[in-house]
Amino acid sequence: MKQRSIPYALATAALLAAGPVLAADMPPLAQKSGCTACHAIDRKVVGPAWLDVAKRYAGDAGAKDTLVNRVKTGGKGNWTEVTGGVPMPPYSPRVSDGDIAELVDFILGLAK
Repeated sequence: MKQRSIPYALATAALLAAGPVLAADMPPLAQKSGCTACHAIDRKVVGPAWLDVAKRYAGDAGAKDTLVNRVKTGGKGNWTEVTGGVPMPPYSPRVSDGDIAELVDFILGLAK
């Protein structure tokens, strides 16, 4: 009986420890670049959830350029209802333009 209960207990513990599936999908580049200090995929931290960003810009042909520019230069006022007015700091040149574009592609891809 003990043999059968051990795998079940391990599987249950693994599921509980994993948390939301989306949170596990956060790209390592986002962690390395400091994005996770203020953002999560599926919930507000300081800034909006990336899923909410993806939904807001879904279908907007200029979304990628807009978001790349905002990440590069920082900004304030686009998500005041979520952030309470806390500005997003600029990430360029600390994070390369290519890495910023890759992260924005990831975020926008969440709406698909």
